[in-house]
Amino acid sequence: MTTLTPTANPTEIAHPPLPGGLPDPATLARLANEFFSTLPGGAGAPGVAAGSGAVGGVPSALPAAAPILASVSNPAPAGSPLAGPGGTGTGMPGFAPPQGKAPGLNLAPSAPTHVLSLGNRIPALAPHAAAANGLPDNAVTVAPALEPRAGGSLLGVPQAYAVAEPSEPVRATTSQRSPFYFTETAGNGWRDTARDIEVPVHGLASPDAFGLPGDDALRGLLTLDHRDYDANGGPARYFLDERAAAPGVSQGVPLRGAHPPFDVNAVRRDFPILQERVNGKPLVWFDNAATTHKPQAVIDRLAYFYAHENSNIHRAAHTLAARATDAYEHARKTVQRFINASSPEEIVFVRGTTEAINLIAKTWGVQNVGEGDEIIVSHLEHHANIVPWQQLAALKGARLRVIPVDDSGQVLLDEYRKLLNDRTKIVSVTQVSNALGTVVPVDEIVELAHRAGAKALVDGAQSISHMRVDVQALDADFFVFSGHKIYGPTGIGVVYGKREVLENMPPWQGGGNMIQDVTFERTVFQPPPSRFEAGTGNIADAVGLGAALDYVSRVGIENIARYEHDLLAYATSVLAPVPGVRLVGTARDKASVLSFVLKGYSTEEVGQALSREGIAVRAGHHCAQPILRRFGLEATVRPSLAFYNTCEEVDALVSVVRGLAPRQ
Repeated sequence: MTTLTPTANPTEIAHPPLPGGLPDPATLARLANEFFSTLPGGAGAPGVAAGSGAVGGVPSALPAAAPILASVSNPAPAGSPLAGPGGTGTGMPGFAPPQGKAPGLNLAPSAPTHVLSLGNRIPALAPHAAAANGLPDNAVTVAPALEPRAGGSLLGVPQAYAVAEPSEPVRATTSQRSPFYFTETAGNGWRDTARDIEVPVHGLASPDAFGLPGDDALRGLLTLDHRDYDANGGPARYFLDERAAAPGVSQGVPLRGAHPPFDVNAVRRDFPILQERVNGKPLVWFDNAATTHKPQAVIDRLAYFYAHENSNIHRAAHTLAARATDAYEHARKTVQRFINASSPEEIVFVRGTTEAINLIAKTWGVQNVGEGDEIIVSHLEHHANIVPWQQLAALKGARLRVIPVDDSGQVLLDEYRKLLNDRTKIVSVTQVSNALGTVVPVDEIVELAHRAGAKALVDGAQSISHMRVDVQALDADFFVFSGHKIYGPTGIGVVYGKREVLENMPPWQGGGNMIQDVTFERTVFQPPPSRFEAGTGNIADAVGLGAALDYVSRVGIENIARYEHDLLAYATSVLAPVPGVRLVGTARDKASVLSFVLKGYSTEEVGQALSREGIAVRAGHHCAQPILRRFGLEATVRPSLAFYNTCEEVDALVSVVRGLAPRQ
C-alpha cells in the first residue's frame, strides 16, 4: 500500500489515518480524483475543464464527502475466494461492511457505491439502471476495473467515455505527467482492456463476453423451450409418454403429446383438500363427475367476499351493497366470456343444472309445448334431463321420444333424424354422458333440430370442465351447467339462453328483485336475466364461480383437455386388461369418465375396497338408470378424472382392482 501513501501536506488531511496505517476516506477520495484527472478526457486532460470543488487542492468533480467511499461496501465474508482484490469483502483491508449492509447481499444497482470485486455481485442480465458513466449496469458490474459508479461524471470522467473513445490517441504532456506509471503506456493501454467489453447499440452488453449464460441458454431452462417440445408442431414427447415408459409403471397405449408439458404437480398444490388422508392413505379423488374440488383461489375469494363485501345486491345505496353488486355482476360477465355468450343479459344464475332445466321446462316449455307435441332426449341423459320433460309431457299431453345409442354408448344420428318432425318442439341432450363419458355430437344435433323448427338445449354439466364451450358457435338456444362441476362452489349454476328467447319467456318464480313495479292489480317484470332471479340469489357462490372460471382460464381449458385425454387413454389401457373387468361405454369420443363392473363383486364392494385405500369413486346408478339398463346393468363403478389426477393415482386404483381376485 506504499503507492497509496499521500504526498500532500498532512495538514490537508481532514481525518487521521485509520488503524494499521491505512489512509482515511478523504485521502483516498483525493488520490482517486488525481488518478482520474490524469486519464484522457479527465478533469486534468487537455480540452476538459476541471470540475468544481477540490480535495487537498486537487481539482475534482467530487465534493469533499466523496460518494466513492461514502458507503464502502463489497461485503464478502472474511476469507471468501470471492473477495475483492484489495482485501476481504470491502475491497480495502480492515474495512467492515458499512451500517445497513449485510454480508453476502447484492448491492442495489442504482447506488453510487464502489465495489472492486466481481464475485460478490450477482451480474444482471438486463440493465436495472445506467451507471454514471453511461454504461449499462450489466456491462459495468461485470468489469472490476470499471466498477459501478466510480468512473462516471461524479469523478470528472465524461459520460459514456468507455463507449465513445477519442479518434486520436491522447497522450499526456510533461506538464501533465501522471504519478501513476501505468497511464503513461503507449496508447493508454488500460483502454485496450475496456475495448473487450462490447456494448451493443441497444444498450445491453452480451453476457457471453463475460462467460455468463445468455438469453438463449436461460430460455432453454424454461418448460416451453425444453428440448422435447417443438413449438413449431414437430415431433415431441408429452411428459406422460416418459411416465408411461418409466420402470415399475403399468404399460399402456402410447400417450400422444406434441404440446407443452402440463405441470400437474403445480396444479395439485392449488387444491388444499388433496393433502387430506383417508384411512391413513393420501386422498385420491376419482369422483369428479359428481363434484370437483376447489382451488385455493376460489376458497380465498369466498372468504374475501364474506369479510369485505357481504351484502344484498342492487337495492341499497351503501358501500357494501355496491361492492357486492359489482362482484356479482362481474361474475356474470366472467361466465359470459367463458362460454362466449353475446351479452351478460343472456346469463341467468340458478342453483345448478337441475334447477336450470326445470326453469326452462316450466317457463318456455309450459308456454310453447302443447298436446300432441314432441320432446326429444337421448338415452344417455341424467335424470335431471328426463324427469322435468316427463312432467311437462304429462301436464301438456305431449310425447317424450328417445334417441337410441349403439353398443359403444354413442347416439345413433340416423335414428335421431327419423325422430324429428314438425311436432318436435325441443331437443334436449347432454354434451357428455355422466355415466359413460361419451362425447355427444351436439353440433349436428342442434343443427338438425333447428332445421326441423325446434329449439335445442345442451346439458353441459359434464362438458364444461373438460372442453372449450362456445355457445355462439354451438348455436344452441339454451346451455346449462353447474358451478361445482368446474371447481366452483355448490349451489350455483347457469342458464344461458339466446336473448330473444329469454325475452319471450315468462318468469318462473315471483318475488323481489325480478319486478319493475307491483300493484294489487298488476305486476311489471324486469327484463332478463333479473326476471328469472327472484329473491336473494346465491351471491357469494356466484362470485366464487367467477373465480373458478378465472382459474380454469389461467390454466387453459385446452391444456386441461389434452392432459385429461391422455390420462384417460392411459387409465383405459391399464384397467381394461385386468381379469374380470368389463368397461361400460367405449365410444371413440369420450371425456374423463371410466365406468366398469368387476366379475364376482358388487359395485358397492369394489367401491368400499377402493375407499379403504383412500380412493374415492362413485358406485351406483349415477342418476342415469336408463342408460345403464341399456347395457343390462343397475350400477357401475365410476372413476371420473380431473386435471389434478395423475398416472400414479390411476396405478393405485388398478392395483386394488387387480388385487380383488375374480370370484367364479
